[in-house]
Order: sequence, then structure tokens, then C-alpha cells
Amino acid sequence: MIVASGVELRAGSALLLDDLSFRVAPGDRVGLVGRNGAGKTTLTKVLAGHAEPAAGSVSRSGEIGYLPQDPRGVDLSELGRDRILSARGLDSVLRNMRQAEEAMASADQTHQDKAMARYGRLEGEFTSRGGYAAESEAASIASSLGLADRVLAQPLGTLSGGQRRRIELARILFSGAGTLLLDEPTNHLDADSVLWLRDYLRSYPGGLLVISHDVELIETVVNRVFHLDANRAELDIYNMDWRRYLQQRENDERRRHRERANTEKKAQTLLAQADKMRAKATKATAAQGMIRRAERMLSGLESERAQDKVAKLRFPTPAACGKTPLTAEGLSRSFGSLEIFTDVDLAIDRGSKVVVLGLNGAGKTTLLRLLAGLDPPDTGRVRPGHGLKLGYYAQEHETLDTARSVLENMKTAAPDLDETETRKVLGSFLFTGDDVAKPAGVLSGGEKTRLALAMLVVSAANVLLLDEPTNNLDPASREEVLGALRSYRGAVVLVSHDEGAVDALEPERVLLLPDGVEDLYGRDYQDLVALA
Repeated sequence: MIVASGVELRAGSALLLDDLSFRVAPGDRVGLVGRNGAGKTTLTKVLAGHAEPAAGSVSRSGEIGYLPQDPRGVDLSELGRDRILSARGLDSVLRNMRQAEEAMASADQTHQDKAMARYGRLEGEFTSRGGYAAESEAASIASSLGLADRVLAQPLGTLSGGQRRRIELARILFSGAGTLLLDEPTNHLDADSVLWLRDYLRSYPGGLLVISHDVELIETVVNRVFHLDANRAELDIYNMDWRRYLQQRENDERRRHRERANTEKKAQTLLAQADKMRAKATKATAAQGMIRRAERMLSGLESERAQDKVAKLRFPTPAACGKTPLTAEGLSRSFGSLEIFTDVDLAIDRGSKVVVLGLNGAGKTTLLRLLAGLDPPDTGRVRPGHGLKLGYYAQEHETLDTARSVLENMKTAAPDLDETETRKVLGSFLFTGDDVAKPAGVLSGGEKTRLALAMLVVSAANVLLLDEPTNNLDPASREEVLGALRSYRGAVVLVSHDEGAVDALEPERVLLLPDGVEDLYGRDYQDLVALA
């Protein structure tokens, strides 16, 4: 259980939430909603104990399972399977068993005997802690999230960002925690895994608080809704499911509007009467009483919700370039003994639209990183054409310097823009005032997405490499990205699970990984997008 009492949240000097009190008890399945940058991720960090509130307190009982948007600080040499098992402390026993097993092959009989005895002790401990049953349970969860055995046997450092995040999700679900805090759990999941996760969370017996822009997951799973209103710095709590919440919220807004209009009308009448009366000395006291009464009436009004602001996004007017600004020939990439793809050819013509499809782990992100020049291919080469200006959006936001401020990141992307113009662009992406001085590392996933997109806007790129550009975005911001994709006149290479993003791009060609097969895009490929 989690109990928040009088919690205040701030981002620098900006107030995000004030005097917040609630509890998440077993059986509660809470959907935490609100626009990007409202403080949802900050609140979950505080609830998980990964950050402190500016005021108030949070108490926790039982184990908490927390899935952040960007899991950091894991040992990249650790095997995927061991990472999942570490949630119950079984990873170290299993590692020691493997070491003892290797030592049992020693030619030295004494070493062999010691290793066998050690292995017997470790296996006994593993069995007594339910290790074999737990391994089976972990494998079942991992499989349901699209993680094959070969992936679990690899070090985390050899896996894609999407695979690593799914391992973290599997680890949290396997942990048996009494309360789950999940920040965008469907990111990087294919359609089958999303369906499985919905069913799993719907029947979860403990407490759950989830942030997700997957409306169907929220609609299916939650029985309470916490709406974080960034304009009022308040949390509205609705003890009902998603559909009833939407109706109730609309009714609340109508009621607030009606009450405000009636009260303002009465207060204006009182103030007008007081204005007439206070000119006469005999009625001045009564006039002052009317003014105080009008002020009390207005101060008791519930504040109305202001319309949430949305970043205004248009991709840049592409710089002039040659007929084929980017070409790749014979690209291959491996991680250790694991071959990702081989002999991939791709020619990006001026203004062309290409979507890259493939199952998780097929090398989609790896290919974009090769095209962007961030990683070298094992074989083949990437050739820039005349006038090439690349813009790269990375799903893990690696293009952001997390130690530098929002403003400094923008200046790096557009050194020719003066500070006034840079701030103007940032303002259109909802970074105003002190926001521009925040280090990029403290931004939420949605805010990092907005900053990365803002850096693209000022780049004048004529070839955009976009890796899951709609992840972490609220519905209104997502629509802005889709509109920008529709109107952009430069070339685009897109990786996305989002069917709406692919439809907005209207691709002419599709590249299928890991085989490197290129084809004309048609409706036959639409079903593959959600699986990609």
C-alpha cells in the first residue's frame, strides 16, 4: 500500500502539485492521466521512493515494483534471464551454480570434487527457494512479452532498447510486489504482448498505478482515475472506471461553468449596488458589507479547468539537396556472435518516405543508428549525397545531452539562432520561463520527446530518421506529430509500432528486417506495423 499525505511537488520553483493526499490499496487499479509535463512521472518517482516531495510525506508498506520510462543503472554485462530472476534474489545463486558447473569440468579431481559438492549445496538452496518453479514462471512472463529464450541468454548490453525495457517490465511483474507503479508499460510491446499485459493487469490482486497513453489499456484495466491538472496544480480523484470518468469529468466541467456564471452574475449585481450606495455616507457601511460578501462569493468558486496547451509542431523546411541524399550499401551488424542483419542496401531519394518493419530485436534501431553515423557497420558503408542534412530522433533520447539545460541543447542543434529566437521555438514546445534552464536529465519522457522534436524543427534537415517518435506523447501531442509527418516535404525513414504514424507518413516503400528485403508499401503490410 502507498499513502500520500499533504504532498507538494515542484520542478525548480514551478509548483506542479499542491497538498496532495490519497492512497493506493490492494485492489486499486489507478490510471494516472494528464498532459505531458504535468508531473505524472515526477509523482511516480516520489511514490516509488526515487525522489523526495517538496513537502508532505509518502509511506509505503510491502514491496513496490517500479517501472520507470527510462530504466538506467543496470549492469549491461548481466544476462537477461538473470536480470529478471534478480527480482527475487535468485540471480546470484544461479550464477554461482553455473560457475560450479564449469569448475566440474576441471581435469583436477580435487577441484572437480569441490565443485560438485559446491554445486550440490547451491542447487539445494535454489530448490528450497522455489528456484525451478520461479524460472518457469519468469520464462512464461518473458515469453508473453515477446522475449525469446535466445534473448534471455544474452547480456543486456547486446540487446536493443526495446528488449531491455521489456526485460525490466518482466522483472517487475515477476517480482511479486504488492504494489506496481508502471510508467508507459506498453512502450516497445507488440500487439500480442499488449493484449496479454492488459489481461494480466486487469486481474492483478495488488495495488496498481499506471501511466499510459494506450487508451485501450486504461479503459480495460483501471477502476480509479487520478487526473493531474497542470493548470490548477491539483489532482482530481475519480473512484470509477475510465468510461464513467470521461462522462463525470464532462459533467463536472459543465457544473463548474454554470456555478461560476451564476455566482459571477450575483457578485456583479452586489458590486454595482455597492458602487451606487457608497457615495452616500449613511450607506457606506452597508456598501462595504456588500463588497465583502461579493468577494467571499467569488473566492469560494471552484477553479475551472483551462484547456491544456499543446506543442505546435511542424518539421523543418528541408534544405536543398541532390537527387539521392543518403545511400547505404551492404550494411551488416552483429553483437558478439549474434548476427542482427547482413547485406542491407537502401537508397533514400529526395522527399521519399520509407518505413522499416521487423519484429523486436530485428535491428530497426541499430539500422537508424548506422544511417545517422552514430555507430559503424561491421561491413558496408553509408554514403552521404550532395547537400545531405540529417535529423535523427532517437527513441531512447540519446541525442540529448542530459547534463546540459534545455536551452543549451537547443543552441547546440541551432547555433545560428539567437537566444530570443531559440526561446521562441522552445515556447512553442511548451518550455517557458525557468523551464529552459532545467537539465535535460530531469525531464519526463514526454518532455524529452518534445525537446528532441524541437531540436529537429530548427535543424533544416532534408532527411529525417525517426525512431518511435510518438512514444510517451499524450493524444493531443501525438496528433501534432502525425500532422507534421503528413506535411513534411523532405525524406523520412520511420520506425514505429504506431499504425497512425505509418498511415500519416504514407510511405512509398518498406524495408523488412532482418532480411533487408525492400518492397513497395501496400495495405498488405499494415498488419505488420503493430507487430514490428
